[in-house]
Amino acid sequence: MGRPAKPTALKLLQGNPGKRKLKKDGPAPAPLAETPDAPEWLGEWAVEMWGAIAPWLTQTGIMTRTDTHNLAVFCAAYERWRLAEEEVASKGITVVDAKGVLKKNPACTVINEALRQLASFGAALGLDPASRARLMGSGGPEKPENPFIVLKGGRASK
Repeated sequence: MGRPAKPTALKLLQGNPGKRKLKKDGPAPAPLAETPDAPEWLGEWAVEMWGAIAPWLTQTGIMTRTDTHNLAVFCAAYERWRLAEEEVASKGITVVDAKGVLKKNPACTVINEALRQLASFGAALGLDPASRARLMGSGGPEKPENPFIVLKGGRASK
């Protein structure tokens, strides 16, 4: 499966270097003007994460009404990860089951699944460098001038 298409609004913001025709009727949900409140069903850790991320997503124009469920799932996964990490910290990586057999703490599985969800939904929200660049445009520094261009017969700019 290929890379998902960029929204038309994002293409307009980033410019159109290929001069390709842009769809005018593409879906363009409007960015939220105000940071939405966290859903009531989120737990303490999840609400804390919502408060840390939602304002930034709103200020950067990434957050739309259709993204709130992605943020809610991200925050819920964050809470599951924190709770499972606390469980492993208190009981260890291995536990003794009802039959007296030593086995992997089930919280380790919860940690792995929560981390997968955090990575997936975090990428959808632009919370890692690669997806942030994809959502917002590269915006990185320009390449420095090559000082050896003069050797190839070119001109150095001043």
